[in-house]
Amino acid sequence: MQLSEFDFDLPDDRIALRPAEPRDAARLLVVRPGATPQDHVVRELPDFLRPGDALVFNDTRVIPARLNGLRAGRTEGGGDGSPVAVEATLHRRLSPSSWSAFMKPGKRLKVGDRVAFAGTTDRACLLNALDAVVAEKGEGGEVVLSFDLAGPDLDMAIAEHGLMPLPPYIAAKRGEDERDRSDYQTVYAREDGSVAAPTAGLHFTPDLLERLKAKGVSLHFVTLHVGAGTFLPVKTEVVAEHRMHAEFGEVSAKTAEALNAVRAAGGRIVCVGTTSARLLESAAGEDRVIRPFADETAIFITPGYRFRAADMLMTNFHLPKSTLFMLVSAFAGMETMREAYRHAIEGGYRFYSYGDASLLFAAA
Repeated sequence: MQLSEFDFDLPDDRIALRPAEPRDAARLLVVRPGATPQDHVVRELPDFLRPGDALVFNDTRVIPARLNGLRAGRTEGGGDGSPVAVEATLHRRLSPSSWSAFMKPGKRLKVGDRVAFAGTTDRACLLNALDAVVAEKGEGGEVVLSFDLAGPDLDMAIAEHGLMPLPPYIAAKRGEDERDRSDYQTVYAREDGSVAAPTAGLHFTPDLLERLKAKGVSLHFVTLHVGAGTFLPVKTEVVAEHRMHAEFGEVSAKTAEALNAVRAAGGRIVCVGTTSARLLESAAGEDRVIRPFADETAIFITPGYRFRAADMLMTNFHLPKSTLFMLVSAFAGMETMREAYRHAIEGGYRFYSYGDASLLFAAA
């Protein structure tokens, strides 16, 4: 498959900069293979589910993973000795004191450089310090940062000094503000670790969750810590040559057992978001049995993949040529998704993280 097969034209004004209010007032495009897409709203979701179905949510919590700082000036090695402003987006935790991060400007950094992220280089203000050393440097601006702090102390410092890591297509149009601290977080988030929200879950309200339970739909939670790699573009024209960034996920034994029981009883597994879908697919075997899972996954789902766990998928509208558009094309069929996206664009649906949602039924 070629990358160009997953391209489409999206008007710039379709990119949502704020979520719908209330959350479940967002539009919901119901997509069944071979049928005309249907226009609904998220609060109508219970109408499309049956008693005995199971919704699977990603309960990861977004941390304020974007840090602004100053690289200390060099006194040797060819530098002019002046500090350099840098920005880090934490990507994946490697140890209690180290993170993999994407840095801008990455080319200006060298291994051994020291960066102050707390807005001060005053070493008397140790309580406010959030300093790190560039321990390793990779490609594309990716580095390993070794912080002076570790464990809960590091977590608290990041929470104090960090900004919510808004997706680049929003950050390019407006700055992060206090509203994003709540808007860019699901109402059921509880496991710190993501640097991007599982955005399909942003549409749920406590009332909608209660109405789903009243319908007889069971709610289940898994954890996949979304990394900044989710925003990286596919740069290879041959799709199969793209390599996904690994992300840590966990499916508990209790959840795996419950979901297997749902399917055995004739219920459907409905994944809320591509993150929960990718995690369940990583945990399921060829026999379609979901097993406990606690590991990194770099699963890359493209058309031709046979889904093992997900029967339905609720997800937002994704970028052209993205791995997420490839995943939904694999799930519902390429022609079905091309028609669905054409319908959504012509119908004024709002795209991306703060945009509207779709409910996809699996291709036969």
